[in-house]
Amino acid sequence: MAFEISSSEGEYSAVSVDILGRFMRSDTSEYPCRIEEMSPGAVQVIAPVAPDIRERIIVYADHVGRLEGEVAELFEGGFCLKTLASERRREKLAAKLTWLTNRQLLNLPEDRRHERVQPENPFRDIVLDDGRRYKVKIIDLSLSGAALQSKVRPVIGTSITLGAMPGRIIRYLEDGFAVEFSSVLNEDSLHRLFR
Repeated sequence: MAFEISSSEGEYSAVSVDILGRFMRSDTSEYPCRIEEMSPGAVQVIAPVAPDIRERIIVYADHVGRLEGEVAELFEGGFCLKTLASERRREKLAAKLTWLTNRQLLNLPEDRRHERVQPENPFRDIVLDDGRRYKVKIIDLSLSGAALQSKVRPVIGTSITLGAMPGRIIRYLEDGFAVEFSSVLNEDSLHRLFR
């Protein structure tokens, strides 16, 4: 049975989700986070640090995008963010949350923006911002990112370079992590950089 997030006099219903991301505090420091409940008007965020009440926060959430808001409440292990968005943006968020919820309920495959390929030589180095270098295996690759098998698991949100392509870690996999590139490649660049 499909699910729809509805509005009743401007209030949207909240849904349970499991979305990884990162958030930026007003001092521009960034931390990994996980969203476990969300509506177009409010987000419940699990985080390793507690911001201040009424602090302006920006959350970058996988599959959802950028959410801006104000901390409305603190609880043990996280905080509740009241989102600051136009009604049109809230309607778009409601549609996206409906899709995410239905995908989970109906066990639909993950939406992927670009087709996945496997490079001829899957073994590459990643370089972290501090210069540390690690060998990884590319599980699959697309114009916008890569899934990597790795013995190390840097923090979600960490900036890395894969080969010559900068990006950031967006989620963990069973034996590695997924990277989103800083910019979307074209087909020629993909084959040139990762053949």
